[in-house]
Amino acid sequence: MAEKKAGMIVILSSPSGAGKTTLVKKLSKRNNFKISISHTTRNPRINEKNGKDYFFIKDREFKNLIQKRKLLEHAKVFKNYYGSLKETVIKNLEKGENVIFDIDWQGTQQIKNKKLKYKIITIFILPPSKKELFNRLLKRDQKDKKIANVRMKQFKKDVLHWKDYDFTVINDKIELCYNQILNFIKKQKQNTKKLCYDKETIKNHINNLIS
Repeated sequence: MAEKKAGMIVILSSPSGAGKTTLVKKLSKRNNFKISISHTTRNPRINEKNGKDYFFIKDREFKNLIQKRKLLEHAKVFKNYYGSLKETVIKNLEKGENVIFDIDWQGTQQIKNKKLKYKIITIFILPPSKKELFNRLLKRDQKDKKIANVRMKQFKKDVLHWKDYDFTVINDKIELCYNQILNFIKKQKQNTKKLCYDKETIKNHINNLIS
């Protein structure tokens, strides 16, 4: 019997409010795609469930995971910790599952630096406009303008890391964006040459977002 081929690591990153979580959930509905559920110290939002959206744990528990080197990656974002359990991720990859990560640039860099034997695909998601981004952030934080403004400032720093990713896409229409991501993953899976895309358009779009 042939040995089962290991899965790929598929990383989707974006600043808060770009819509990556929706895209991750859509991608996870495909065969052999599984979300890596992160551990976090932040409080659950409305409708979030422990073990489904995140594993919600205390600060002390998270620091214990770091100390025991149980995490494949971790980062502190807006005063809260986020991280992925190494054992669970490796187990799924060895079963042939493609593991999807919904993480920021810090976690992405850590995974890339691990020099793992698994194929890694990195994708950066951008919002369609500054106005739409701000509206999404307001909606997320129950119309708290102060929190939204803090996140907008962080956005200007985080968005500059798009150059470190294999592919960057603008999430204007969700289905179009999803299909572009899917097409890129398929090409990478087939070991096709790196997909070319219009980086000048992306640069101009980012300049408009942070101006």
